[in-house]
Amino acid sequence: MKEHRFAFPISRRRALQTGAAGLALLASPRDFAAALEAGETESHGLSTFGELAEKPDFKYFAYANPNAPKGGTLTLSPPSPTFDTLNGYVLRGNPAIGLSFTFDSLMTQSLDERDALYGLVAKSVRISPDRLTYRFILRPEARFHDGSKLTAHDAAFSLNILRAKGHPVIAQLLRDLKSAEAEADDILVVRFAPERTRDLPITVAGQPIFSKAYYEKHDFEKTTLEPPLGSGAYKIGSFEQGRFIAYQRAPDYWAKDLPVNVGLSNFDVIRFEYFGDSQVAFEAFKAAAFTEREENIARVWATGYDFPAFKDGRVKRFELPNANIPGIQGWVFNTRRKVFADPRVREAIGYCFDFQWTSRNLMYDAYKRVTSYFENSPLAATGLPSDAEKALLEPFRDKLPDAVFGEAVSPPVSDGSGQDRALLKHAAELFAAAGCQRKGNGLRLPDGSPLEFEFLDYSSLFERHTQPFIKNLSLLGVNARQRIVDAAQFKQRLDSFDFDVIVDNLAMGWSPGEELRAYFSSRVAHVDGSRNFTGISDPVVDALIEKALTAATREELVTICRALDRVLRAGHYWVPHWYNPVHRIAHWDLFGRPERPPHFDPGVASTWWWDEEKARKINFTGR
Repeated sequence: MKEHRFAFPISRRRALQTGAAGLALLASPRDFAAALEAGETESHGLSTFGELAEKPDFKYFAYANPNAPKGGTLTLSPPSPTFDTLNGYVLRGNPAIGLSFTFDSLMTQSLDERDALYGLVAKSVRISPDRLTYRFILRPEARFHDGSKLTAHDAAFSLNILRAKGHPVIAQLLRDLKSAEAEADDILVVRFAPERTRDLPITVAGQPIFSKAYYEKHDFEKTTLEPPLGSGAYKIGSFEQGRFIAYQRAPDYWAKDLPVNVGLSNFDVIRFEYFGDSQVAFEAFKAAAFTEREENIARVWATGYDFPAFKDGRVKRFELPNANIPGIQGWVFNTRRKVFADPRVREAIGYCFDFQWTSRNLMYDAYKRVTSYFENSPLAATGLPSDAEKALLEPFRDKLPDAVFGEAVSPPVSDGSGQDRALLKHAAELFAAAGCQRKGNGLRLPDGSPLEFEFLDYSSLFERHTQPFIKNLSLLGVNARQRIVDAAQFKQRLDSFDFDVIVDNLAMGWSPGEELRAYFSSRVAHVDGSRNFTGISDPVVDALIEKALTAATREELVTICRALDRVLRAGHYWVPHWYNPVHRIAHWDLFGRPERPPHFDPGVASTWWWDEEKARKINFTGR
């Protein structure tokens, strides 16, 4: 399975400084904490629906080992082929992976909960009765890596500059942020627009905090290889552009003893080695050039682990259940292109991909087919619409295909032959219904132009899957081809929507909110750099997204997402891929790990630790 490898590192995010010396005294922590205003509530964390598993006095997360030793190096290989900037929060450049390690946020995520954050820089938050004003009470001990204080002025500056100059996806997430102001060094006041989305407070609390003083001397929008000033558990160490980057644990990290950090960030160094090719990377792993990998290629998992270090026990591997909504991966159509304007053409193309043959012959039947935009979750539509779903969809009946009101649309199931005649016949009928005609060896669109398109990628990873697909398309007269370009050109073409078909992988949360706008909203369909690669611009989709963003209960959200899922699936905007129901972890036997992993993450970089005794036992001589 493939992640989208050019996503900037957002967390699950001009300071309006008063300048009045007396204000800080009037709003000192002691005075401010004296009493809550009428109807105001205070909390040590935030959750989409107010469900926090940890009590205010919790000592550490249950998945952490509070006695984990510190030391050693964890070396990983990212899916990205290269990097050319250390600024990961703007549109330009390919950022290095791991930059979020260097920045703290107001609150930080629990890996045991689907959508919960707990206090980090902010020890608590006070929420107004109308839930439009949030006062974050900051810890006075918070520091940047140069020893300077991290204050509410820095937090306000960060939110305001991300909204004004940050990556378009971040700016869109913060669209309903009305203002962020420092009332005092330790009090950040955030105000939201009345129509704000349900999860905007979590989005705000998870954004990185930058040093206002640092960016008074540096251009925030510039691509740069100068390490930025951060405040997190790690700081950028040595690196070589496009080849590797190492993050060094900050020994004097100000928050290392907070409950949200106890037993975590245990490695002295986390290093990423870039290889640019999956097979080269696997050979490098066998040679201990990096020491842990999550194996996403079924063929390698099934046949590749026959090298000496695995046979003699120096390399271990295991599987963990994947409780997440998996990456929603597939070939996605750029509907801005004329060739994909008709949904019947898009549907017909999907009938030419034989998943059952691909699964058996190329992937050892190790994956499950993606069918839903909310796969492996209660949010996925199944069967016929419920009464509650119908109530949402009926007002739009004249704008929706009949398929929305029937069984949830799913990809076809083939006979596994690789060229299922029945499916190809149905594809031909769909092309004909769309007005396409065969002329000579080629299929023509209704206007007479050839039905042709290009699969664009920067890696040959999916070549084995794409070529049989292309062959089936050619049988019906469709001229499809695959083109592989370098990583920089690929990202540039994605940012400007200059492509026909790409492989995309959408990360969907358990309580979907702003990501729905980022992926499917007409508001961003023509905004360069947006994640709406498909170009979906549908008023029904927009209306359902807005309902999802303001759902008051989880039950209501589930119903809305199921209705939205039906509409998107009936639009045939993609040819869905597959997902891995387990995490496949391989590692050199150098590490200790907690008794259980977090519920929603393998926890490798966050919860594992270096085991010196194991390293001596296998005579490890790598990094």
